[in-house]
Amino acid sequence: MDRAQKEQLVDELGQIFESSGVVVVSHYVGLTVAEMQDLRARARAAGGAVRVAKNRLAKIALDGKPCESIADLLTGMTVLTYSEDPVAAARVAQDFAKENQKFVILGGAMGENVLDAAGVEAVSKMPSRDELIATIAGMLGAPASNIAGAIGAPASNIASILSTIEDKAAA
Repeated sequence: MDRAQKEQLVDELGQIFESSGVVVVSHYVGLTVAEMQDLRARARAAGGAVRVAKNRLAKIALDGKPCESIADLLTGMTVLTYSEDPVAAARVAQDFAKENQKFVILGGAMGENVLDAAGVEAVSKMPSRDELIATIAGMLGAPASNIAGAIGAPASNIASILSTIEDKAAA
């Protein structure tokens, strides 16, 4: 890899560290190619990505970024799992680690917050952005449907009372 390629890789990694909602750092010693492809496919399906990069270049890319303090985690054979959604990458990495003993989560970063392995697990258990939006939309819609039901109820009650009165008068 020549100097220009290294500079381009450092720029790409810098953008990943700046724009990602979460970055999870893991060791992947002993994973097969098929297992890595499976991890990449899972991350892609969740809206994230997986990146293997030289630790030295990743540390250069981290310089001056909000998550700069995760540089200490970059030792040995590391892989970065990241996504814009703060939960997606953590959930993918956590689920993959449960199935593969060779995949060990070291920690990560969520903005300026450094996460240890337990922190990544806690983030993975949180509802995703889409789930939160659906919950909020449901909560916002519930009062409106209750109001519509309450407004419509007196009219239907009056109609049933008038119908009962009419039936009695006809008899």
